[in-house]
Amino acid sequence: MGIITSGVVALFITVILTAGIRRTTLRRRGPDRPDGRKRPARPMPYLGGVVTVLSVTGVGWAGSELGLAEPGAPVLPLLAVSGALAAFGLVHDLKPLNPWLRLAAQAVAAAVFVSIAGLSPMVAVLAALWIVFLTNAFSALDNSDGAMATVAVVTATGLLACAVLDGRSGVVLLLAVLVAALTGSLVHHRHPARIFPGECGSLFTGFVLAGSVVLLHAAAPPERAAWVALPVLMVVAVADTALVLVSRRRASRPLLPDGGDHIAHRLRRIRFTAPGVAVVLGFGAVVGALTGTLVYAGLLHPLAGLVPSAGALLAVFALLRIPVYGGAPRRSARPAGRRKPPGKPTGAVGAAVPPPASTPASSTTAASGRTVPPPPNGRPATELAAGRG
Repeated sequence: MGIITSGVVALFITVILTAGIRRTTLRRRGPDRPDGRKRPARPMPYLGGVVTVLSVTGVGWAGSELGLAEPGAPVLPLLAVSGALAAFGLVHDLKPLNPWLRLAAQAVAAAVFVSIAGLSPMVAVLAALWIVFLTNAFSALDNSDGAMATVAVVTATGLLACAVLDGRSGVVLLLAVLVAALTGSLVHHRHPARIFPGECGSLFTGFVLAGSVVLLHAAAPPERAAWVALPVLMVVAVADTALVLVSRRRASRPLLPDGGDHIAHRLRRIRFTAPGVAVVLGFGAVVGALTGTLVYAGLLHPLAGLVPSAGALLAVFALLRIPVYGGAPRRSARPAGRRKPPGKPTGAVGAAVPPPASTPASSTTAASGRTVPPPPNGRPATELAAGRG
């Protein structure tokens, strides 16, 4: 079967099996455990990434065995390491793990892959750092309906075009299957989402994309300007992670734990809808992917890569102005709208004015010390203060 056929097979496998695993998860297991990034308002399965992993690894392995990848292409090693990291992500989906442990697992997976890829020591260290960074970046994008899958589809399509230009059939096969599988998952992940990809799917996606960038960069001829073009393809994921790191550093908050301070959360705070967030992130990914691909093809000067990079930098500075930390704004100590009626006598300072005889006496809540007026039906003020009135 050809590469196009492989993609079609991966697409249908993902669409059909994701629906099945959603029904099974809802029937036999609890909903998604809300974390700092996503808080579902209804029961939501979180194992959608399992199908993506199985689809990409199964079809990619079959295509490689059928000779669709050039001899010696590191497709199978990349799939094997990505699949192992996805299994670790599945463990986290079932039982949340420490962020440092997750980071260590990604570092080990990156080190194994770069050693298999046969890179020089200095390049291998830089490649491993890049893989860990980008894997975390795509994992963090899984915070809004369809956000991660949308950005990943666009990014993988740009990388696929670059691989086609270089005739890297192994990377072409892997990315074509990934694009098809992610497109199929969007049927279920787009708003209103019916299942989440979870850490299993997002870690796998990020690692495959990062590993593909390393493979393309290592084999790219000098005229490709790969050092500019390929990072530009990742502009949205990089900008989101940079925003979070800068924001948490400024607020003196821990850098690793999940939190509601990503691009999607800030856009939602200024009244963007979930589909609107996916559109904005997708548009940014399209700009980066198109620019990076044209630079890689030699149709644009490498300096053109500064345009989406500068746009992402300006967006980060603008989004930093949207508050995401802390609770609700403080209320004034004096209750609003409770002015003294004109013409009524008042007692001395500090003297209590008894309530009218026709209504029950007001009560004071123990938590805040604020006086809660009695309801017209005479129900106890404590019930009203607790939100049950």
